Amino acid sequence: MSRRLVVAAAQMGPIQKAEGRDVAVDRMIRLMETAHRRGAEVVVYPELALTTFFPRWYHENLAEADHWYEHALPSNETAPLFDAARRLGMAFHLGYAEKTADGHRYNTAVFVHPSGEIVLKYRKVHLPGHAEFDPIRKVQHLEKRYFEPGDLGFPVVRAPVGSAGPVNIGMMICNDRRWPESWRVLGLQQVELVMLGYNTPSLNMENRGFEAHHLRVAHSHLSIQAGCYQNACFGVGVAKAGDEDGHELFGHSIIVNPQGEIMAMATSWGDEVIVADCDLGMCELGRNTIFNFARHRRPEHYGRITSQTGSEAPTAWTPKG
Repeated sequence: MSRRLVVAAAQMGPIQKAEGRDVAVDRMIRLMETAHRRGAEVVVYPELALTTFFPRWYHENLAEADHWYEHALPSNETAPLFDAARRLGMAFHLGYAEKTADGHRYNTAVFVHPSGEIVLKYRKVHLPGHAEFDPIRKVQHLEKRYFEPGDLGFPVVRAPVGSAGPVNIGMMICNDRRWPESWRVLGLQQVELVMLGYNTPSLNMENRGFEAHHLRVAHSHLSIQAGCYQNACFGVGVAKAGDEDGHELFGHSIIVNPQGEIMAMATSWGDEVIVADCDLGMCELGRNTIFNFARHRRPEHYGRITSQTGSEAPTAWTPKG
C-alpha cells in the first residue's frame, strides 16, 4: 500500500526587531491556510519563527533578552496558531527560542499533532557563532551566548501524520544540517522525514575570508541533499529570508527526496509556500540496498568520530633510507 504525505515548507520573509509575536503568528496562520488549500497535511516553519534572529544583538545581561524566549507552548501569543491547526487538521513544525522553568535556554523545535499535542521536541546541538562580543565582526552571531547545546540528542518518533499513517519523524535546526553526524544518527533510527528550519545570512559574518554568495546557498542545499541521499529520507529545509533589520537572509527553502533530488524550491525572499507529494516508499530503496546499514556499516572503524572533537594532524611519513 502506498504511503503518501503532502508536505509544505512555509518560508517566512523577515521579522523585524520591532514586530511582536502577533505579527509573526498571523503570517504563519495565513501560510498554513495556503498550505491546506494546496493539499498539504503538514507544514514546516523556520528556525526562530516567532521573532527576529535576535542572536545578532548583544546583551550584557542575559535577563534583558528574556522577552525573546517562549516559556510555555502554547502561550497566549501562539495559541491562535494551535487553534488554526486544529481547525484545518494540520500538523506543524515550529522553531522557537525556549527558556525552561529552571532557567535553561535552548534553540528549540517541536512537531505538533493536529490535536495540538506536542509529539516531539528537539533542541539544537551544533551551535555556531560565539559567546562574547566580537569586535572583528560587522554583525554579531551570539548563539553560544543565548543558547546551550541541546540535551535531547537527535530523537526520532513514529507518529501518525495525515493520510500516510505512522511516519518516522526527526528534526534538526540550521547548522545541524552541515554535520553528517546529525543525519546519520537520525538515519540509524530509520527516519523518513527530517524537518529543519534555518536563519542563514547571505554573507559569512566572521570577516576572515570571502565566501561567495552563491556558495552559501549551494552549501546549504548540498548538505540537505547529501543527508537525504545517504540516509534514505525526505528533508524539508525551511528558511527565514530577506532583509531582516538590515541583514540579508538567503532563503531558498527546499524539499528533497531520498535520492537527493530537490522536489520543490522557494523562489522569493518573502512569505512563500512550497509543496511536495512525498511517496514514503521511496525511502526503502536506499535503506535496503546502498545504505543497508546492518549489512555494510563498520562501526569498529569509526571510533575517532565519537572520541575526538578537534582535528589532529596525521603521523608524518619518513623514508627508511
